[in-house]
Amino acid sequence: MCLSLRPPCAYLPRTLPRPVCPAWFFDPPKPRSPANSVRFHRVAAVAAARATAIDLSDPEWKLKYQRDFEERFNIPHITDAFPDAEAIPSTFCLKMRSPTYINNKDRVLLKVINYSSPASAGAVCIDPDCTWIEQWVQRAGPRENIYFRPEDVKAAIVTCGGLCPGLNDVIRLIVITLEIYGVKNIVGIPFGYRGFSDKNLPEIPLSRKVVQNIHLSGGSLLGVSRGGPTVTEIVDSMERINMLFVLGGNGTHAGANAIHNECVKRRMKVAVVGVPKTIDNDILHMDKTFGFDTAVEEAQRAINSAYIEAHSAYHGIGVVKLMGRSSGFIAMQASLASGQVDICLIPEVPFNFHGPDGVLKHLNYLIETKGSAVVCVAEGAGQSFLENTNAKDASGNKVLGDIGVHIQQETKKYFKEIGVAADVKYIDPTYMIRAVRANASDGILCTVLGQNAVHGAFAGYSGITVGIINNHYAYLPIPEVIAYDKSVDPNSRMWHRCLTSTGQPDFCNFYPHFSQSIKSSTKYKKNQKIS
Repeated sequence: MCLSLRPPCAYLPRTLPRPVCPAWFFDPPKPRSPANSVRFHRVAAVAAARATAIDLSDPEWKLKYQRDFEERFNIPHITDAFPDAEAIPSTFCLKMRSPTYINNKDRVLLKVINYSSPASAGAVCIDPDCTWIEQWVQRAGPRENIYFRPEDVKAAIVTCGGLCPGLNDVIRLIVITLEIYGVKNIVGIPFGYRGFSDKNLPEIPLSRKVVQNIHLSGGSLLGVSRGGPTVTEIVDSMERINMLFVLGGNGTHAGANAIHNECVKRRMKVAVVGVPKTIDNDILHMDKTFGFDTAVEEAQRAINSAYIEAHSAYHGIGVVKLMGRSSGFIAMQASLASGQVDICLIPEVPFNFHGPDGVLKHLNYLIETKGSAVVCVAEGAGQSFLENTNAKDASGNKVLGDIGVHIQQETKKYFKEIGVAADVKYIDPTYMIRAVRANASDGILCTVLGQNAVHGAFAGYSGITVGIINNHYAYLPIPEVIAYDKSVDPNSRMWHRCLTSTGQPDFCNFYPHFSQSIKSSTKYKKNQKIS
């Protein structure tokens, strides 16, 4: 079985010489850290070691690497700044016969696959031999001792960035769990970080009664916004707040970490705990983030609509643009789940529109052989084809060009030029997807994340975030999850499964052997003659 793989030049770290790439490759996806820049290369072992300054000739390199990992993933605690902080028996008590509490020494294994070779699909190795090194992170859950007296706690919740299915579910469980601990003073900060400084946006009192049914609808009870005041202004306005729960993505978490550091600097006894919120599923180390499953489920509806439109029209082509600024998880998973997509385009895998191995040529082949086609594209894919305005949104993110409209226009233009009738329909369900309520899977995930966020705060941890890792819940230091965006590994089994489902060729033409079954067909050879 031959599959369409990403070109070798895309995997090489920028510090190494690159093979000559075609013109369209002038603006490849930029690596977000030294480690990620070599993550997908077949010889990532040696390069990764260089990137992390590991001397593989040192007989104790493995021990030093493990020690460095433990230091990086050691999560901050209130006692770091307040050694005399008093631990008291937990007020979180459930009527259970089995033990309720988590031991502070409990750990969750970060990596579960022991790769035997760097050539294994999806392999991420430290050295050329793929030496197995255990990497453990802190297990999440309620502790037997807590470091805040519930009657003295003022807890605040803030939701930042864009909407995401499950926001209300997390808010609801944070409030309910706080009340189980005995907290009476719970408030919501309206409209993201903006609510800390805008005097026209008063705090919203929260209780079980207020939040009881908010999970039955999408959106956020507290409202969302991007950007906001400075860290100094935020901390200045945190009057009597000693627990802050921050729901947001990488940028929001960077802000939460800055707030934590400022509180430590001012010797304020405040627990700052994040809950990762990104519909793109691009948070490092975690299996998934809440809202992702719902997004994939809703995206399938858009894909099905595009399929029906394309299948019902003469030479119909349906184009669906899904969310995914720098990662194509939604597009990949939705394409794989629907089974109706012929071409899936994601930011991690460069492609060419024109030429004998371009997307348009393959669309012509699909029209000739199937009579219709469906294209699923992530919003961040193919940005090198669009005009770069250098514009930024309020969160500092680059404003993307509309690749969906570009594909629609280029497709119409191409088929008109070659004299073939084509009915192109374009669907952009972005805001429909993110505004719906969470499905059952995300609802359960939100429930556990909300509970564990509160457990972490009462246990005295700060500057942390909570997530699911290998089906277990864990606490991670914020800097380790925002170092760079998680992205689809083009050498992973999941991407290969997607390619198997779509049957698409390699739009880069670096692996001419991969699609002999397609290129040997009579109709494909006929299409190659069309300019």
